Amino acid sequence: MQPTVKPESASAHDRVYRGLRTRIMHGQIAPGQALTLRGLGKEFEVSMTPAREAVNRLVAEGALSMSASGRVQTPELSNERIEELAALRALLEVELASRALPRAHMALIERLQTINSSIADVVSNRDAVGYIRTNLEFHRTLYLRAQAPAMLAMCETVWLQLGPTMRALYGRLRRSEAPQYHRLIIAALKAGDEPGLRLAVRSDVTQGLRLLVG
Repeated sequence: MQPTVKPESASAHDRVYRGLRTRIMHGQIAPGQALTLRGLGKEFEVSMTPAREAVNRLVAEGALSMSASGRVQTPELSNERIEELAALRALLEVELASRALPRAHMALIERLQTINSSIADVVSNRDAVGYIRTNLEFHRTLYLRAQAPAMLAMCETVWLQLGPTMRALYGRLRRSEAPQYHRLIIAALKAGDEPGLRLAVRSDVTQGLRLLVG
């Protein structure tokens, strides 16, 4: 058995990037929260170089912002920016759902129903991060059936930019049950109803965000 090789730079950078990316996307970091390379290096047990590479990558994706002085933080989105990202979600996710519909077999529908049940559980537990995570899992599971990887990658970049804001939105909504539009999405998939599916997805991904800019 050969010893495991650990290329410090590549694997460390990837570990910090993926860990931080997941945390931001799931709303575990509040809008406007400052991050330091030293703090990230200590948390992930890496040197400053992979921490800096990971941060630069996330800045390029719009998940973090960096000031002229080098201060790094999660962005605090303006109303105009929230509206722009909501419009992108409506465009991308409606198209992904539409492309997924012809490939929506019963196993997929049952999987979506299971995920939706778990969303109801995290809502009842007032678990904001769990809610965002399982909600995105619901959407990603459907969109993977579209077999449009470039479009899905763009969609995930939008989710990433919205992550901290979605956490703030959850507090505003005070949800007591899973999103009603998920049930409409599932019903439209069962019926093969493309117009109904497009409307349900568009409503689901934009309704809540409108509350933040209202």
